[in-house]
Amino acid sequence: MAGTYLDGIIAAHRAAAAGDRRDLDELLTAADAMPPARGFAHALATRSADRQLAVIAEVKRRSPSKGDLDVGLDPAVAAGDYEVGGACCLSVLTDTAYFGGCPQDLARARRAVGVPVLRKDFTVCAADIADARLMGADAVLLIVAALAPQELVDLLALALRIGLDALVEVHDRAELDRALDVGATLIGVNQRDLATFAVDPERAVRLAAEIPNGVMAVAESGIGSPADAARVAGAGYDAVLVGESLVRAPDRRAAVAALAAVRAAGGGRRPASASGGSQP
Repeated sequence: MAGTYLDGIIAAHRAAAAGDRRDLDELLTAADAMPPARGFAHALATRSADRQLAVIAEVKRRSPSKGDLDVGLDPAVAAGDYEVGGACCLSVLTDTAYFGGCPQDLARARRAVGVPVLRKDFTVCAADIADARLMGADAVLLIVAALAPQELVDLLALALRIGLDALVEVHDRAELDRALDVGATLIGVNQRDLATFAVDPERAVRLAAEIPNGVMAVAESGIGSPADAARVAGAGYDAVLVGESLVRAPDRRAAVAALAAVRAAGGGRRPASASGGSQP
């Protein structure tokens, strides 16, 4: 997707991947030997089945659009606050150059809690999948806009094979169709525009009708309040992934709790008025 903010980030990650001389078979063997993952998708589904909006609370220090959020953030402390507040999963940025994160942030956050953790990064190759498993992640992010069609197929299959769930991120109907075509059952709709980096707070609502029943739907970006969360929950989303507003919150536990109190449709089902699949 030429001309978008994503280009430079992905180019940097692909360059790093091209220079990686580690043996992939050895990485995958080590990944296969890791203890069982905690079950990211299962945690979301369990929360959603109880008709409560699942909250994926994000640990991040900065972003390209907002700059520094909390450069001194302690990932273990933030993770503990999020869990106490009611987050059923975490997301941890491990990209260093653009988000100020690192793999150690994920490891520290995960050791501090009992909930599953998503590695939030720009996955471009099989080694990235193995690395996610080795650093302790329970799920990996696959951005449809960043991957060629066959890459998406191969990386999704590999993630599932080594025990990771995959959150497949889309931004529009065409990307959603690609995600569904490869069998993704956990889809995130990112409301941040790839060309301008601006947030469109109605993007998730517009795409909700196209997400079939049985697919877990996560709204990402632009969720800054319980009212925002209630809007996407009303459209049929099972979960929200929230970063900036929680990192900046004076009381992170209370901020998560307010989001977690929002009711949801439940069970990966869109409401009858916004269903892309069979009716309940």
